[in-house]
Amino acid sequence: MSPGPAPPVEGRLRRSLRSGAFTVTAEVGPPRSADPADLRRKARHLCEWVDAANVTDNQSSFVRVASWAGSLLLAAEDVEPVMQFTCRDRNRIALQSDLISAAVVGIPNVLLLTGDFPSAGDHPEAKAVFDLDSVQLIATARTLRDEHRLLSGRAVEPAPNWLIGAVENPTAPPARLRARRLAKKVAAGAEFVQTQFVFDVARFRRWVAELGDLGVLERCAVLAGVGPIRSLAALDHMQRHVAGVSVPEQLERRLRGVTSDRVAAEGVRACAETIEELRAVDGVAGVHVMAFAYEHGVPEILESAGVPPRREREVGHGAGPARAEVVRHAR
Repeated sequence: MSPGPAPPVEGRLRRSLRSGAFTVTAEVGPPRSADPADLRRKARHLCEWVDAANVTDNQSSFVRVASWAGSLLLAAEDVEPVMQFTCRDRNRIALQSDLISAAVVGIPNVLLLTGDFPSAGDHPEAKAVFDLDSVQLIATARTLRDEHRLLSGRAVEPAPNWLIGAVENPTAPPARLRARRLAKKVAAGAEFVQTQFVFDVARFRRWVAELGDLGVLERCAVLAGVGPIRSLAALDHMQRHVAGVSVPEQLERRLRGVTSDRVAAEGVRACAETIEELRAVDGVAGVHVMAFAYEHGVPEILESAGVPPRREREVGHGAGPARAEVVRHAR
């Protein structure tokens, strides 16, 4: 007989999703440096505004400070961390060890990804592991937490009890399969999902409706990925090199239609407007703000979008009762 789930770890992210408040997470890219000052500074910009912040795991296969170390630094600055795990660099032994270790040091949320191939990073000759993929890793984490056992069957007591997250790209081809792909991750154990950048809200709304038809929204909170395009170079990079991201022609014309010194401000305004639109989409629990090297601008973006600071959202400025049930099953 299974010993049953461990008592809840009532982190901010879990509480916010359960309450139905409009939830905000952000992405923090750790530095290629042994100086903790950069991460501490980013955390201080975010601490009053976000419910939690991700620390990426050697994103795009570039060597950076480890996600676990960055997560501890964020926690020390009163920012609840979401520790990212990719399957690229670890086998199932190391992944399970790191999952347990995250709980030991008090990290309440994990985000589980397959990861990028090494070919685009610092060491293209590096050997990729990919012993598990994201769906298998999510299932492994759920088994650890809910059944108190490793993939080997050995018991883990007490078991960890983090909130389990996944990622998804709603507009990547083939579009007809994207909702079902997330449904597989939710069936494996994902309780929240952070998406790739959303620029086309109408297209995103259709994807969310598909999730509703599949019953996903009753079991998983959707955090829509947003972020400002602050230069034409960033726009070109987004269009050419970020797979599955669709920048609408209207937004492209808007950014190319202003002088170069105004592109950054226009991109920030467009991001705020997107957040405003997303707040009105049924089934969206909140947003995940990706403002790389612009974390200090996140408060401005949220304020412009009409999203209040975290403490105000916690006391009743939520998005309505329809979202309050999303993570009712979260333990």
